[in-house]
Amino acid sequence: MREVYLDNAATTKVLPEIATAMAKTMTENYGNPSGVYEISRRAHELLDTARVQVAELINATPEEITFTCGGSEGDTTILLGIAKAYKNKGNHIITSSIEHHAILHTCEELEREGFKITYLPVDEFGKINPADVEKAITPQTILISIMFANNEIGTIEPIRAIGAVAKKHGVLFHTDAVQAIGHVPVDVKADNIDLLTLTAHKFHGPKGTGAIYIRKGIKVEKLVFGGGQERGLRPGTENTAGIQGLGLAAEHARLHMAENAARLTKLRDKMIAGISEKIPEVKLNGDPVDRLPNNVNFSIKYIEGEGLLLHLDLVGIAASSGSACTSGSLDPSHVLLAIGLPHEIAHGSLRLTISEFTTDEDVDYLLEKLPGIVETLRAMSPLYNSKKVG
Repeated sequence: MREVYLDNAATTKVLPEIATAMAKTMTENYGNPSGVYEISRRAHELLDTARVQVAELINATPEEITFTCGGSEGDTTILLGIAKAYKNKGNHIITSSIEHHAILHTCEELEREGFKITYLPVDEFGKINPADVEKAITPQTILISIMFANNEIGTIEPIRAIGAVAKKHGVLFHTDAVQAIGHVPVDVKADNIDLLTLTAHKFHGPKGTGAIYIRKGIKVEKLVFGGGQERGLRPGTENTAGIQGLGLAAEHARLHMAENAARLTKLRDKMIAGISEKIPEVKLNGDPVDRLPNNVNFSIKYIEGEGLLLHLDLVGIAASSGSACTSGSLDPSHVLLAIGLPHEIAHGSLRLTISEFTTDEDVDYLLEKLPGIVETLRAMSPLYNSKKVG
């Protein structure tokens, strides 16, 4: 049976050359980077190289990059760290209703600590209006946190315009760029970004390694105590091989982003057109234009997303019905509800995300198998059968 992996928003396959380099580091350059002897100096040099590679990808300086274990840690570190550092200036944070749960749950914790959080609405495509951001700013606002691109529906937000609003009012601006990095250009200077979160495993690097960008001069209070690694903000012996993998993935993305995006956009659009043509009563979720090149998200009426995933798995296709962090939940996606879908339609969502390993044949296989699966599931659906009778 053919195996087709279409859940790259959840995680991606590590590039073989990166895996090889990391294996060598774990067996040859395994010294603690804080040591003074040769094997440790080699490890430290790998960290320095990776810091440069990540910085070059987003137009930052190496000194502005701090390594973490991934996106959720990065988001939490920035929100809590900024809240602690600037609490004497204000207690108001602006975010959106469609953020990743790493942001939303951290905001809930801050609310319990007395901070005021504004959750901005989005339009039917999941897009935030910069004018709404500006209206929400108060004298107590210390941070605006808006994701660069949504992990479920793929909508790319007007980050540059939002960043300009924040800069105009002297408010710090953070973006969770986990889904965008490596897929679309991100320039922290041109986009007016003060703080940014990224993680390696979304663009063919290893799991368990990420980074945060903190513009020079911004104070972030540390949440973890220990040694002085990562300028004291993220103490603990560094994951040298993982950080090396992040750096190599960042370099690969910078060098090949344009060509990969062009190819993936063609595959994405082929998938969207094929599903729209072959399956009746489906709705594309997310912005049809301002969209990640690797993201397809449909609501398919009269079926449950979980049942759809199980049937796809039986024919070797791995997909998602929402974000990976909530795929085990029976609740509909908060993102789909935020864009106005009713519960019964939000339950029937299908997210298909591709990567540079995805082929035309993979898309053809999906378009061959998916219509029959939907027809089978709808035949068992009381809602669909009552519609036909009606």
